[in-house]
Amino acid sequence: MTKQELITQIQQKKSFLCIGLDVDLTKIPKHLQNHDDPIFEFNKQIIDATHHLAVAYKPNIAFYEAYGIKGWSALKKTIDYINRNYPEIFTIADAKRGDIGNTSTRYAKAFFEDLNFNSVTVAPYMGADSIEPFLAFKNKFTILLALTSNKGALDFQGLKTTRGDELYKEVIKTSLTWKNSENLMFVIGATKAAYFKTIRAIVPNHFLLVPGVGAQGGSLKEVCQYGLTKDCGLLVNSSRGIIYAGTDQNFALNAQKEALKLQQEMEIILNENN
Repeated sequence: MTKQELITQIQQKKSFLCIGLDVDLTKIPKHLQNHDDPIFEFNKQIIDATHHLAVAYKPNIAFYEAYGIKGWSALKKTIDYINRNYPEIFTIADAKRGDIGNTSTRYAKAFFEDLNFNSVTVAPYMGADSIEPFLAFKNKFTILLALTSNKGALDFQGLKTTRGDELYKEVIKTSLTWKNSENLMFVIGATKAAYFKTIRAIVPNHFLLVPGVGAQGGSLKEVCQYGLTKDCGLLVNSSRGIIYAGTDQNFALNAQKEALKLQQEMEIILNENN
């Protein structure tokens, strides 16, 4: 998928909603537990109920790896189902990978070629040679962890470097010098909304993946105040607040209702900024 195709989808749906498919078998409706593949069946129904409201889906890979071969199989079926039935949807493998070049190349092949995701999240700690193998794939995107939404995010990300800037700023600035950096996106947590103005000064045109809206307490309005660009430039993720909105036979409909609430907020914001 190209960047323009993603932008077109955002414009058509009046949405920049990303739904996190973080499936926990202890939380899904009981009537699915006896299904041959309860993880995939849960995902399938969520996707069918929300695909017209979301522009992206983001499976957190740990939630699938935790179930071994069955979990990996469910992940494969899920991404194949999206690509086959809703090819306009942008897909994110939330894998947080990153290693020496040869290993990163294998990670990239796993998610971009075998599973055919449009993008993958990566950790930048090991530097350019751990990220550039991901960036080498045409029409695929590498989403760099920059300023995350978790409680301990600033333990390291907020430290001042010898050049005087916080580490997260140095990460973003340095990443722009890497080969094929136009294929970069950045993870910026919604719980750090006050930082968006500074970040946009560094990366005015790159897309930002924004977790933390909903269950983690991030404000959509605050994120958009400084994060929105002329092309939108945001993918705002909600996971638990949508997929676990219901626990009975109507779970997918309840998920749709929660997704619609966010989509409608996004539509208002986009209209106000046009």
